[in-house]
Amino acid sequence: MLFEKIAVLTQDEQVQPELYVAVQGDSIAYVGRERPKGDFGRRYDGRGKLLMPGLVNAHSHAPMTLLRGYAEGLSLQAWLNERVFPFEARLTGQDVYFGSLLAYAEMLRFGVTASADMYFFGQDMAKAVLDSGMRANICLSVTCFDDRAFEELPVYEETLRLLESSQGAGNGRLRVDACLHAEYSSTPKVVAGVADFARRMGLRVHVHLSETRQEHEACKARWGLTPAAYLERQGLLENPGIAAHCVHCEEGDRQILAKHGVSAACNPVSNLKLASGILDAPAMLRAGVNLCLGTDGAASNNNLNLFEEMKDLALLSKGLLGDPCAVSAQQALRAATRGGALALGREDCGLIKAGLKADLAVLDAEKPWWSPRFDGPAQLCFGAQGSDVVLTMVDGRVLYEDGRWLTIDVEEARDQVQRRAERIAAELGA
Repeated sequence: MLFEKIAVLTQDEQVQPELYVAVQGDSIAYVGRERPKGDFGRRYDGRGKLLMPGLVNAHSHAPMTLLRGYAEGLSLQAWLNERVFPFEARLTGQDVYFGSLLAYAEMLRFGVTASADMYFFGQDMAKAVLDSGMRANICLSVTCFDDRAFEELPVYEETLRLLESSQGAGNGRLRVDACLHAEYSSTPKVVAGVADFARRMGLRVHVHLSETRQEHEACKARWGLTPAAYLERQGLLENPGIAAHCVHCEEGDRQILAKHGVSAACNPVSNLKLASGILDAPAMLRAGVNLCLGTDGAASNNNLNLFEEMKDLALLSKGLLGDPCAVSAQQALRAATRGGALALGREDCGLIKAGLKADLAVLDAEKPWWSPRFDGPAQLCFGAQGSDVVLTMVDGRVLYEDGRWLTIDVEEARDQVQRRAERIAAELGA
């Protein structure tokens, strides 16, 4: 495909008008002001449109579309123990497949081309990724409240099977990561086991970290260490990966993340909804931590619209610190694109640059709220809506365009999720 005379969000998070961007195979072949020579197939009229790197949802639980609206008005611990855990205990693999498929339809509608998903039923999650055409890092949540080692848990064998069947599938679109749910839902033996497993297998790690004040302080009371320091001592954070939430991280924690190349995934809407707090994004950036964005699951958001997260990241930082320059539009855009790609270990994604993967989103820039446009990055960060997305491409393949999903039967996915959610709620007497 050849995008012609289209505004482009460039590598330095600036907007340049009337460029040509050529896609060949799964990659970007050319970016420039002159029409490139050669035949790139379909020619896309970019007048009135803006092309940006696909957004990256760096912390999600895709199947939790099944729980959208099910657990409202609760603190995190009550939300988990009274509503979420009992519901999840009744899930089947097919439930997870259709919940994931609906989530990926929603993400594609909002220009999200890649996600990092932590959940259960890995084979069914993998099938949803491959069927939808999305790019994703998936991992199986590890919890343990007894004296077993990681290798004695059922999730260990399941992870091995998932690695064997799915690692690198779909032209590399699908990757399997190691996972620990959190410090408070595991034991030192299991944490060390997951750390060693990730190191031996060369896997990235995905973990919840310091999401609530209660979690953070309880860890300090238990071990005399913050969650980040505790996980580092057990070896887990020696593996690069994603630490989700990081709301109550201290300065020493930020230094730990930066030292080991662990990205901080900010989830502003979920954290506000559960009253967990607000991540100090400027402090993370000053410490040299790669900042990325996530929606968390639809049960605590209640949508997967990363444009909302991007805007809230910048606005909350400004309001929290009383500094209108705390997080710029460019920094928020980077967190939503290149920062997310790096968090997933996807060096070849997240920028519009020749040689990188063609994971792209096109926005309609002729909506009333786009005019006048004095500052392109600010308009994109603060004014654009997820509904402005008119085309989403992953690996050079158009997956969503002008209200049509080309790989997902959205009506079926929606109906399946509705019926399956109602079945579980009825079983629970809800």
